[in-house]
Formats: sequence, C-alpha cells, structure tokens
Amino acid sequence: MIKPTDSVCAWHRLGWVLGKQLFSVAEARQVAKRRLPRMMFDFIDGASGDESLRDLNSAMIDHIRLMPRVLIDISERAMSASILGQETGLPFGIAPMGMCALSWPGADFSLAREAAKRRIPLCVSTASSMALEQVIELAEGHAWFQLYADQSNGFVDELIDRAIAADYKVLILTVDVPIPSVRTRDKRNGFSFPMNWGASQIWDFASHPRWSLETALHAIRHQMPQPMNYATSSQKTTFVRNASRAGADWNFLATLRDRWPGKLVVKGVQSVEDAFRIKTIGADAIYVSNHGGRQLNAAPVAIDSLVEIRNAVGGTFPLIFDGGIRNGEHVIKALAAGADFVMLGRSVMYGLGAGGAAGLGQILDLIEAEASSVMGLLGCRNIAELGAANLAENYETLMLRTMLERAAE
Repeated sequence: MIKPTDSVCAWHRLGWVLGKQLFSVAEARQVAKRRLPRMMFDFIDGASGDESLRDLNSAMIDHIRLMPRVLIDISERAMSASILGQETGLPFGIAPMGMCALSWPGADFSLAREAAKRRIPLCVSTASSMALEQVIELAEGHAWFQLYADQSNGFVDELIDRAIAADYKVLILTVDVPIPSVRTRDKRNGFSFPMNWGASQIWDFASHPRWSLETALHAIRHQMPQPMNYATSSQKTTFVRNASRAGADWNFLATLRDRWPGKLVVKGVQSVEDAFRIKTIGADAIYVSNHGGRQLNAAPVAIDSLVEIRNAVGGTFPLIFDGGIRNGEHVIKALAAGADFVMLGRSVMYGLGAGGAAGLGQILDLIEAEASSVMGLLGCRNIAELGAANLAENYETLMLRTMLERAAE
C-alpha cells in the first residue's frame, strides 16, 4: 500500500499560511521562475527554436472572441464532462509530462491526488518520475498511460503489458517526437540526464536553496528524481533523453490497435491527412497538439489545427486538445472551437513550481472557477451546450471559410 508523502517543508507550509496566494497562471510562472533553479525552470518553460510557437499557441486562443448570451438562468452550472466513455468532474485533465518531480519533489504524488479528488484524467508519461502502477493506484483509477515507441521493442512491449495489468483503460501513443528537437535553453544550461555537474550547475542549485533542500530531503527519504518506468523495468533499459522514437510508424500503430484492449488515443496530430488515416486505422480519439511548441517550432498553431481537423473528421469523432491553455477562458474557447476535452501542460507545472501541492491545487481551482464563469456568461449550463454557436461571428466565419476551402480542394 502506498503511504502518502509530504514533500513540503515547514517554511514552505508557513509561507502559504501567511497568505501567499496565486491569482493567475502568469503569476505562478513568475513565482516558479524565482523559486526554481534556472535549469529546471527553463526545462519546463522552454520550447524549440526561437520558442515563438509556444507563445503563439496562447496568443491565437486569446484572439478568439466569444458571444455572450443573456436572460438565461445559469445560476446552476455543471462542469462535468464525458470522454472516451468516462465521466469526469471537469472538462480538462493533465497532459503527459516527463519528470514532473523536477518542478517540485513529490510532484507525481500531488498530481495523482488531485486527479482522484477532481475525477480528472492524469496522463502518465513513459518518462514519469513515479511508476505507472503507483500513479493509477494513487489516482484511484483516474489515469491514462502515455507510450513512446522508445529504444527497445522489449521495453515497449513490457510497458504495454504493465499498463494492461495495472488496469489502465486508455493508452495514448505520442507520435510527434520521432527525433529530438533543439532546445536552446537546455543546451545553454547543460541540462541532461543523468545530470552533468559543473560550476554553473552547482551555483544554480546553491542559489535556490529551498528547491535544493526539498529535493535533497526527498532523496534521503525516497530517491532522487528519475524516470521510474525505466528504473522498475525488467528490461534494464536506460533512459536516454534524446533517444530516437521513430519506431512509431503506421505499422506500429496498426499493431498497437490490435494489441491494446482499451481506448487508444494518438497524440501530436496536426495534419488533416494524418487524422483521416489514424481514424481509419481505428483509434478512438485524436489528440491535437504541437507538443507545446517543444518540437517543430514552425508547426501550425495548435488551435488552428483543432479547427481544421474538427471540420475534416466531423462533429462526433472525439478530439482532445492541448497547446497554450493558460486559464479557464482558454478551456472554454477550445471546447467551443471543436475539442471534446482539454489537457493542461505548463500551467500545471508552473503551479507545482510556485507552490508544490498547494500551488497545484490553487491553479486547478482557478482554471475551474474561470471556466465555470465564462461558460455561464455564454448562457450555457453544462459543457455539452458549448459549441461553435458560442463563437463570435468573426471566428465562426473563419471556421466556415476553412471548411469550404478544405471541401474545394
């Protein structure tokens, strides 16, 4: 049986008691930037190339206008949703992210507890810093497993078997990381795994004593942060951060569809042609994402891809979305633009970096409250009522033009 761990030291708890509170994701990002070693913050915050796509993802969602409706009784609103046959407490979950414990020690424990509390899916990365079996137990079943076609076929087969044995109902195959991208901040900081220690890294950690002390204490009680699905593997596969994952080809997807007994989601899709083929192979949902700008910096903005793929695959095929979500308004806009469900990435990590478990809880509370308020101002009483009709005419016209242009090709 897993025992709860408290990775928050006394002075950290005291700080929150004395009134440190987060009022936005942007504020959480600034606090996390101060609290975390530069190397760790840049790993979370950074992207590929000149990092322009990361910011464009959010900016383009900001440009979407919504049409408020009036004289509707919205005094009672339900934020529950349904995705892949599962009922969730909220219309958003937590995207797969590797090595979350670099944001704050014990992060995976906090994420799993929040998933259980809020009945939302926590996507467990192949490179998670807690073993997949532990996460789904702590999350009380509210967990999906994310798979990379990693270095070793034996390791991949073992992960699939472990996910089945642990009773995961949803498997996410990530396909947009066939080769590593160039992330300038990580290169500048000498970020690697295992860690390469030099004078700059030592100074970075020494100048951020709160994070460093918490990490050291957690390591004494448990272990240093590491990719636990690798560490617990019978295959003895070593985690290599920049390893090729090019094994995820169309044949691999078809074979995985035959082998996996539950719901299968394909993540990292932006091409309409790819979406059609994935749907034909039998995936249960497509996860529209550009990896938060961490892969191809010149890729389309995520929300634009969502609109195009929704128009192409029709209104009933499940689409999951991430990319630039920084508040509850963004969640509602993505749902109105065609997503069935939304995932949070950096927003969650900023909360953890700013305040550990308490910061994570505050960010999730904020996004839920904002989403509920925006939904009510649109005249909607539940998530199922959201759709293209909630978009202001300028963006609805853009969607229609995109659909007509696609049909004419």
